[in-house]
Amino acid sequence: MQAVSLPPGEQDWLDRFRAGERAVMRECYEEHFDAVMRAAGSVLRGADQENVAHDVFLRMISENEFRRKFGGGSFRSWISTVARNRAIDYARRHGREQAVAPEVAEGLAGGTSGRVAERAEARDLLERFRQARVPERWARVFEARFMQQLSQREAARSLGLRRTTLAYQEQQLRDRLRRFVLETDRDGGDR
Repeated sequence: MQAVSLPPGEQDWLDRFRAGERAVMRECYEEHFDAVMRAAGSVLRGADQENVAHDVFLRMISENEFRRKFGGGSFRSWISTVARNRAIDYARRHGREQAVAPEVAEGLAGGTSGRVAERAEARDLLERFRQARVPERWARVFEARFMQQLSQREAARSLGLRRTTLAYQEQQLRDRLRRFVLETDRDGGDR
C-alpha cells in the first residue's frame, strides 16, 4: 500500500507497527499522546476531547486495517490528522462543536453559524476574564468548571478538593465574572 520506498530502519519500524507489536504500540502512545490530545482539543474540550484521543489509540492498538492506513512519513502528523478528523466527526454526531478555529467552525456550523460565533465570543470573553481577574489560587477551579465544563462532583474529584470548597471558589469566580461582564458592557465592550 505504500508508494515510496522507506529507509531500512523505517521500513522495519513500519512493519512492526502494522503488525501491532506491543512495544511499538506503547512507544506510539507515550510519544504522541499529547499531540493527539492537542489535535482533538482543536475541536473538542474536556471529556469529549479525551474520549476521542483514547478512541484513536484504541483503534490503533486493536484494528489491523487502521494501522495499515499509515504508509510512512511523519507519524505525529498522520495520527494528529486522524485525531482531528475523529474529533470533527464526534462533534457533528453529538452537536458539540466549539469555535476554536474558523475553518472548523465553518465546517461544523452549517446553519448554526450564529450560535458558533456566540460560543467563540463567549470563549474569548472567558479568556480575557481569566487573564485579568482569575487569581492563581482559583485557576484550576476556573479551568475545570468554566473551560472544561466538568460537573462540580467531577471537578472536585479531579482537583482533589471537597465539593464545598470548590463551590465556594466557583461562586467567587462567578461574582467576579459578573462584575467583569458588566464593566465590559458599560465601557462599550472591548470586543
